[in-house]
Amino acid sequence: MDLQPIERPAEAFQQPVTADQIRAVCRRVFGPGAGVSSAVEMGLGMYNTTYRVTVEGRSRPVIVRFAPGPDRQFVSERELMRNEYATVPHLARIAPLMPRVVAADWSHELVGRDYMVQTLLDGVPAAEGLGTYPRRARTGFFRQIGEIARTVHEVRGARFGPVAGPAYDTWSQAVIGSLQDIAADLDGQGLDAADLRKAAALAAEHHAVLDEITEPRLLSGDLWTVNIMLAEGAPEPIISGVFDLDRTLWGDPAADWPIRLAASKQDERAAFWEAYGERDRGPAAVWRSLIYEIRHLGAVRLERHRLGGPGAVGDSYDAVAAVLAELT
Repeated sequence: MDLQPIERPAEAFQQPVTADQIRAVCRRVFGPGAGVSSAVEMGLGMYNTTYRVTVEGRSRPVIVRFAPGPDRQFVSERELMRNEYATVPHLARIAPLMPRVVAADWSHELVGRDYMVQTLLDGVPAAEGLGTYPRRARTGFFRQIGEIARTVHEVRGARFGPVAGPAYDTWSQAVIGSLQDIAADLDGQGLDAADLRKAAALAAEHHAVLDEITEPRLLSGDLWTVNIMLAEGAPEPIISGVFDLDRTLWGDPAADWPIRLAASKQDERAAFWEAYGERDRGPAAVWRSLIYEIRHLGAVRLERHRLGGPGAVGDSYDAVAAVLAELT
């Protein structure tokens, strides 16, 4: 078996698995006689450890993803792979774009970590391929993201919060719970979380504004270029696949990650709104968007800390302070 890992420092968050563990997973999923020709670790993504695995006798490689061990997961990122798996039935409207789940195993018998085996999507990662097109050609790409986001947001749920739980009766409870979880994770990493707690207190004080959102809608959680595939060789960027939607939740569509990124710059991404539709710009919606921005910034602070980016961690405090000033 040809194992090609990515060389990482021993203390890196993403931890490899062994050749024997990959063989054991493939034997469990494809049968006791399954042989593995190669396993190439893929650099896309900063959370799970992902391999493109060639199983003997199969016409196409598969993707095998290993979640971080339970002791390495933040409270605010608990069991993301299980959350993704629970979301699959709700993403039927974009099923042609999604990888199919071949198997999922939460038993920890073989590896001590959750893992999932999925089909390999065709195409080129948008994070690599989009830059090969001239900027004027990229408007269609962002229009397609708008279409996908709108389609996902049309899916309705029964309660608020992560798809796999915990579930909340009101949107304010879900938002406050998320802010408190991120604050607890920051505490656990020795980082100051006072600004996140202040935001949680403001959300509780003004919960009625958040609770104007009464119908849970499905949020993709992480839909943007890093989780998109482009059709290879197309004359213009055509989205051929969407993957790693493990941060899905039920809530206010305005709180979704693609909404934040589409609104962050006035460039070709403005085409997003042509497909998605106009945003609510009323006072209550603007106030909610500020709370959502702090939630995003808190999650980004955790991720930057995990990746060892002290400058970006420090910058997040100034960014949250500026948003809090608008809220108060």
